[in-house]
Amino acid sequence: MDRELALNIVRVTEAAALGCGKYLGRGNKEIADQAAVDGMRSMFQVLDIKGTVVIGEGEMDEAPMLYIGEKIGTWEEGSPEIDVAVDPLDGTNLVAKGLPGALSVVAVAPKGCLLHAPDVYMDKIAVGPRAAGCIDITASIEKNLYNVAKALCKDITDITVIIQDRERHEDIIRRARSIGARIKLFGDGDVAAAIATCFSESGVDMFVGRGGAPEGVISAAALKCLGGEFQGILRPSNEEEKRRCMEMAGAGYWDRVLTMDDLAKGDDIIFAATGVSNGELLKGVRYMANNRARTSSVVTRSKSGTIRFIETTHALDKKPSYAYVK
Repeated sequence: MDRELALNIVRVTEAAALGCGKYLGRGNKEIADQAAVDGMRSMFQVLDIKGTVVIGEGEMDEAPMLYIGEKIGTWEEGSPEIDVAVDPLDGTNLVAKGLPGALSVVAVAPKGCLLHAPDVYMDKIAVGPRAAGCIDITASIEKNLYNVAKALCKDITDITVIIQDRERHEDIIRRARSIGARIKLFGDGDVAAAIATCFSESGVDMFVGRGGAPEGVISAAALKCLGGEFQGILRPSNEEEKRRCMEMAGAGYWDRVLTMDDLAKGDDIIFAATGVSNGELLKGVRYMANNRARTSSVVTRSKSGTIRFIETTHALDKKPSYAYVK
């Protein structure tokens, strides 16, 4: 893929963030999500790519989707064929309630490189570059925490593990606390939680828990670019979900450990994210005088390992209609 595509993908996440940013705290997650989708789709359509959405958003809850199989881009002769994984608004509840940590995220890879994961649960574990190679999703939470502590040259009481605040995680939380680990709970947005492990300023050393499989693919793509490690296991809860896993991911991909190379193949992955509401790594959309807005984004590419943080000022009167809220 052309390395200039990385900067164009940032334009896509910026468009989604601008589309939904004015709905912060307005109590309507559906409208915010729709605005993010509309912004993202509009910008994708002007990119010189032959893109196919392989990870869409909202499959189970009937959210406004960039649907799986949707063709995006100009589809001009000679344009690169790419797989696209999107979450226009990772953290719809966060935006609706005016809470921190919401992102717009996109991962892209050459055709056939991103796993077509259905919207079922996935067990997940992730760490940053210094602890890569030290985790095992089939091992106990205690063993993983001790191994990460050893890799980072920290005492177990200095290790911070981030876990989604859900009833299904009560046992993991209890056991992590029992050995002295620090716990950081989050409500929504597990892509942001997973990538936090790759930045020392976040204070997060390990991510673990059960969440959506589509977000797991995006997280794996991000961590591959950032030098961390991600493992997952698909956890369909009934026969219909098992059937969908077989149809979309394939017979060899469910009920076993999936590595980053299973979820995001090859060495030419691009990941981009733009903050919608303020978070630890990225600021949210900020509105200024004279119809201006400012966004904060990160973009990274596995082939080069380059990580760029981008601050952009937008003239909203020169943006498409998705940037406005009436």
